[in-house]
Amino acid sequence: MTERKPPGVTFESWVDKQIREAGERGELDNLPGTGKPLPDLNKPHDEMWWIRQKMEREGLSAEALLPTPLRLRKEIERLPDAVRGLPTEQAVRDVVAELNEQIVRWLRAPSGPQVPLGPVNVDDVLRQWHADRAEAGEKKATTPEEPNQRTTWWHRFSGRRKESG
Repeated sequence: MTERKPPGVTFESWVDKQIREAGERGELDNLPGTGKPLPDLNKPHDEMWWIRQKMEREGLSAEALLPTPLRLRKEIERLPDAVRGLPTEQAVRDVVAELNEQIVRWLRAPSGPQVPLGPVNVDDVLRQWHADRAEAGEKKATTPEEPNQRTTWWHRFSGRRKESG
């Protein structure tokens, strides 16, 4: 333990003396990071740097720290993108049911900011899901032929395709 700063000695000279003596004793040798540049030295100043580093180390996202109603509202906004790739109607219904269960649980015991929030209408989500699938089907149908499906000039002219394989 270091001794207390004696009265009458300036703080800066006392600290410099402590550092010099620790260096002479070898206490500053082989410290981790010795000789390495300071990380993030050239980045702009960020007052919340330590929070960002802590969250990164802990594997947390900023969304994980949001109050429940705000997190649920974000999930509702992202729902069309989340269900777009699902293969069946039942899978879409399951995702919406799980989200609605979380919303109802929050409505029964609200905490955090009072945000207007209600269960998602599964029929609306399914309607959008069907529309997205139909649009994707149209895009797929209008894409050019795949390179491995070659046609002869006669088949193109007659409207028949040569079977590959």
